[in-house]
Amino acid sequence: MAQELLVAICAAMIAVAVLVVGDRIRPKSWRQNSDESSSHLALDLAKTIFTAVLAFVFVACWNQNQNAYNHTITESKGLVDTHLAIHALPAPDRDRIHDKVIAYTDQVLTEEWPLMERERRLSPNTEKTLNSLRAAVIAVQSEDPTVIEARTRALTGIDRVTQARHDRAIDVVRNLPQFLYIALCFGAVLVLLNPVLTGMLVTRRSVAMTALLGVIIGSALLAIHDLERPFSGVLGVPTDAFRYAQSQYEPSSDSPITTAE
Repeated sequence: MAQELLVAICAAMIAVAVLVVGDRIRPKSWRQNSDESSSHLALDLAKTIFTAVLAFVFVACWNQNQNAYNHTITESKGLVDTHLAIHALPAPDRDRIHDKVIAYTDQVLTEEWPLMERERRLSPNTEKTLNSLRAAVIAVQSEDPTVIEARTRALTGIDRVTQARHDRAIDVVRNLPQFLYIALCFGAVLVLLNPVLTGMLVTRRSVAMTALLGVIIGSALLAIHDLERPFSGVLGVPTDAFRYAQSQYEPSSDSPITTAE
């Protein structure tokens, strides 16, 4: 942050030095009678830079939001793969692991998701459930090739869940660089001050257009704020991937999952 501020101050000093020195060595015929052109140049440049930074930040936040959504899809696929793999396990192990898969998915939706929205962190209890799920699969011992293959597939699915969960933990705490926020706010202020600095007359039309300008800028900044926090806000990542996984756990007429008596 200090480096960016120092560069901005140095650039301002260089620009002023160029103006003062250049004014002394340029022909008098080049001089204008007012400084209106300088204000227009500065404001036009500020609007251009603000628009460019706004577009860059919006695209970056949108990509971050989509990556977070893709990580939830990968995680839910790993859960479904684990659920399908355990069908070949012996009944006691199968039912125990089946219950843990359901418990983990339920905890993500009911406990961890609200925690990500409010505090931007994952739930330690949900992580313990995932570790318990892995331990239950590892504990399965058999010399049957079918069981061994099912155990391997289940562990592969859990590995996918663990990796995707790690990515989700990064997504939930990731922030934009502070200097980009400062550039956005500074540019927004300059754009909003543009009517005043250019001497715009106060009429019904100018008031309406200025209000519309404020709505556009405010909405854009709010959208960026929501996109930067992918698990909260109106534009937050939906829970449909985990909801779909839940629907795959429901027993069907041909499912080998049975309830242990």
